[in-house]
Amino acid sequence: MGRYRIGVATGAWLFSGSHNRVQLWLVGARGEARLELRLRPARGQEEEFERDVPKDLGPLQFVKLRKHHSLVDDAWFCDCITVRGPGACEEATFFPCYRWVQGQDVLSLPEGTARLAGDNALDVFQKHREKELKERRRLYCWATWKEGLPRTIAAERQDDLPPNSRFHEEKRLDFEWALKAGALETVLKRVYTLLSSWSRLEDFDQIFWGQKSDLAERVHRCWRDDELFGYQFLNGANPMVLRRSASLPSRLVLPSGTEALGAQLERELQSGSLFEADFSLLDGIPANVIRGEKQYLAAPLVMLQMRPEGKLLPVVIQIQPPSPSCPAPPLFLPSDPPLAWLLAKIWVRNSDFQVHQLQYHLLSTHLVAEVIAVATMRCLPGLHPVFKLLIPHIRYTLEINTRARSQLISEGGIFDKAVSTGGGGHVHLLRRAMAQLTYRSLCPPDDLAARGLLGIPSALYAHDALRLWEIIARYVQGIVRLFYHRDDVVRGDPELQAWCREITEVGLCQAQDRAQVTDAPNPPQHGGPIRPGPQPGWDVPGSRWGSRALLVVIFLHAIQTG
Repeated sequence: MGRYRIGVATGAWLFSGSHNRVQLWLVGARGEARLELRLRPARGQEEEFERDVPKDLGPLQFVKLRKHHSLVDDAWFCDCITVRGPGACEEATFFPCYRWVQGQDVLSLPEGTARLAGDNALDVFQKHREKELKERRRLYCWATWKEGLPRTIAAERQDDLPPNSRFHEEKRLDFEWALKAGALETVLKRVYTLLSSWSRLEDFDQIFWGQKSDLAERVHRCWRDDELFGYQFLNGANPMVLRRSASLPSRLVLPSGTEALGAQLERELQSGSLFEADFSLLDGIPANVIRGEKQYLAAPLVMLQMRPEGKLLPVVIQIQPPSPSCPAPPLFLPSDPPLAWLLAKIWVRNSDFQVHQLQYHLLSTHLVAEVIAVATMRCLPGLHPVFKLLIPHIRYTLEINTRARSQLISEGGIFDKAVSTGGGGHVHLLRRAMAQLTYRSLCPPDDLAARGLLGIPSALYAHDALRLWEIIARYVQGIVRLFYHRDDVVRGDPELQAWCREITEVGLCQAQDRAQVTDAPNPPQHGGPIRPGPQPGWDVPGSRWGSRALLVVIFLHAIQTG
């Protein structure tokens, strides 16, 4: 018995009306007490209340909430509840919520300390976990967007998503304002150039205004230069295609008269300074038809040399691989006429855009993250330490992906209207990329090592990725090892095992049968090479999406948000 101090942190109100009445129950080991609170319609603030309770509740286990019904259902997004007392020296008990409170339902919030299912000394927590997961499985269902691709949340539009997965008002306004500002700039540039004709490359300056950055200005000045062309493979928007050559590519057919080129490539190969960017993934992908005009796609190969000073320069470009109709495709060289060489590089950049947006951005970042997000919501209760670790990084994944499927890559969407791989080609490309997806390719230490990009001073993306991965690894390993001390603890966690199976067997469509995840290595030690073989508490046979998957999710979130 005594006085309790209650802090209520509000994230948002659906409407900003008068004070809102909320019923709150404090549930302890020895009893419970019901309290009435009147909340101001404040956003992003915490209100404090003091209430006397005439009986001893014992250690608090739950807080229950119910919003008073009114004519207008003013839904309330509650961030968390903190309770202190009785007594001045009592520490605060924390009850995380981060959910909408609406309707007539009573929302039950357990005390926020992370617990494994086997750690529950009190049966009330286990019952809460089971009830929570049952409700989540009803709300978060799987769907198939396209056969052969990762499964998605069952939602046709963002309005179909569970309310707790929607954008908050500030996020929504920021996102939609950015879209409208970009669309407005495009319209203004179209009007500005409507009556003008373009006959020179310099005429592109007519649309180079509006939002700019120092990097955009540099690219504008130097976009034709071979040095910037090579630099972008290391540190540009898509640093995922480049690899050090282990041999000359079989598709590179050197016709008669190019013996000097062949000798140069062989010298660079032997010295370890020969690199390649191969876009064969695009070969045979059907091109789009936009406003009745046939589009075109290339599947180029670029061979590059690393100079001693760290510059990566193109040596030769092949626009298409050999085919029965063209067994020796033409090669483009820096010594060719300037516009011919520039046009070859433009085709490479076009192909790089297609692969970057579809394989590495959409598939490897968004769709893989969505699989993990849905599996997390279906298999891990709020008390699970892995849920607590991941939830900040998958907060808006479901809505941004649902918007993409309904507006960007849908039939009649932006890809169909404006991109060469639209009209169905993008789906073909995604299926090819999915067949090549491996667990190692999502882990920077393994991916960079496999592509021979470790230890290159000018590979700034590689340096930053490894540093970020190491920071995330230290944090994730520190948290996970608090709960998983041995392999048998991992094996004995039914919720974690269900999460792993949901990712590989359901979300990734039986990926374990396609050797996509069975090569998963163990966590990096100090950012260095990955050691094969089992390590306690990390790698469990039959369940390879273990703690290292947590690093993958957080890393994908980091690169997605810039």
